[in-house]
Amino acid sequence: MNRPLPSLLPVLAFASIASVLPLSLYAQSPKTLTGQAAFTDYSQEHPGVRRHITVADLPAPAPEESVDNGADMVPRPDNAWPQAPQGFKVELYAQGDFQQPRLILTAPNGDLFVADSAAGKVKVLRGVNSDGKATTTETFASGLDHPFGIAFYPNGPNPKWIYVANTTSVVRFPYKEGDLKATAAPQTIVPVLPGYAQLRGGGHWTRDVVFSKDGERMFISVGSGSNIDDPDTHPREFHRADVLEYTPDGKFVKIYAYGIRNCVGEAINPTTGQLWCSTNERDVLGNNLVPDYITHIEEGGFYGWPYYYIGGHPDPRLAGKHPELKSKVIVPDVLLQPHFASLEMTFYTGKQFPAAYDGDAFAAEHGSWNRSKRAGYEVIRVPMKNGHATGEYEDFLTGFVRADGKVWGRPVGVAVAKDGSLFVSDDGTKSIWHVIYTGK
Repeated sequence: MNRPLPSLLPVLAFASIASVLPLSLYAQSPKTLTGQAAFTDYSQEHPGVRRHITVADLPAPAPEESVDNGADMVPRPDNAWPQAPQGFKVELYAQGDFQQPRLILTAPNGDLFVADSAAGKVKVLRGVNSDGKATTTETFASGLDHPFGIAFYPNGPNPKWIYVANTTSVVRFPYKEGDLKATAAPQTIVPVLPGYAQLRGGGHWTRDVVFSKDGERMFISVGSGSNIDDPDTHPREFHRADVLEYTPDGKFVKIYAYGIRNCVGEAINPTTGQLWCSTNERDVLGNNLVPDYITHIEEGGFYGWPYYYIGGHPDPRLAGKHPELKSKVIVPDVLLQPHFASLEMTFYTGKQFPAAYDGDAFAAEHGSWNRSKRAGYEVIRVPMKNGHATGEYEDFLTGFVRADGKVWGRPVGVAVAKDGSLFVSDDGTKSIWHVIYTGK
C-alpha cells in the first residue's frame, strides 16, 4: 500500500422576489426522518425536512440494484425556481457568463470568485444592482487546467496570493484587495498532482485547496481514479483518495488522511479549526449504499476506501483484503443519501441568517446517477453544536428537479457573502443563485 497506517486514529416555485411558503410548513420544529424512512428521493426533498442516517440503518450490499440513471437535463421551466425556507428569497444573480461554474469563494472585500472549470478560467463577480444581478463580471485568469479549488493566502483581511487548484497542479497569483484581473502570470506551487483517470464511475478531476487556521498547512484533496480499484495493484491510485498536506510554498509534507474516496469540498471549521470534507463515496453496491458523507478529518485518519466503508463494513469486491485496517476505519460525522454527489461545503459565519444558523455548514449536492430514484440536486444545511455535527442534515435549497424526474439545475458551489447572504453555483443552468434572508 502507498498509505501510512494511522496510529488511531407541496412543490412551490419561488419567484425572484420570493414567494412566501405556508407558515404551517415551518411553524413547528423540523421534521426528522430516521431509520429506513431517512432514505428518500428528490420527491421528498423540501426545505426544512431533516434526516438522520446512522450506521445501524445501512442495508446489505445489493449490487443487482445498480443502475445508470444520470440526470436527464432540461431547460428550466418558466414556473420553476429554487425553493428555500420561509423568510428567505432567491434571486438569479448571474447567468450566461459561464461554461461550467463550479466552486465559488468570497474574497475578504466581498468579491465572488468562481471557478469556470471547463472554460479553464476563474471569474470575479462584484456587487448587486437594483435587479439583483452582479454589477461587474471579469475574467481574473484563463488558460487554466480545469480549475476548481480557490484559496486566499495568508488568512485574514489582506491576502497576498490567490491559490488555484488545477486538476494536475496548484498555481498562485499575486493578489491585492480589489483585483479583478491577475497582475502577473501564475506561479506553479505544486507542479504535479495525480490527474485525469476514467471519466465515469471514478475519474475524479476536482482538486480543492484550503489552508489550516494557523496558515502553516496547505491541504489538497485528490479523489480516487476509479470506483473500487485496489491501490495495491493499480499504480494510478498513488496519492489518490487522499488529503495531501503541503507547506504554503508547495513542499510535500505527507498524506494527511487517506481512504477518502473523493473529498470534493474542503473547509476549515471556524469553531474548532478542524479540516472537514464533503465526500463522494463508491457506487454499484445498491440504491442505498454507500452513503456520501460530511465529516471532520483526523490527522493520519483512515476512512475506509476501497476496502471498507462507513466503519468496518467490508466491500465484497475486495473481501479479505487488509484485515488489519478494519478496526481503524473512522465513521464519518454525517451520513448523507447514497450517491448524492456531495460537492463544495462551507461554514456559515455571516450575521444575516437567523441565529440558529450560526456555525452550521452548507453543502451542495450535485445529484445521483447510480440510483433508481434520483436524490440530491439541492443544497443542504448541516446543523452544528459548538462546532460539532449533530449527525442530521436538512434540506435547504430544493426544487431543481421537475415532478417527472427531469433535472434542470445542479448545485455545485456554496459561499457566504460578506453581508451574510448565500451564493450557490449551478452548472445545470450555468448560473449563480443568491439566497437572502428577509424575515418575511
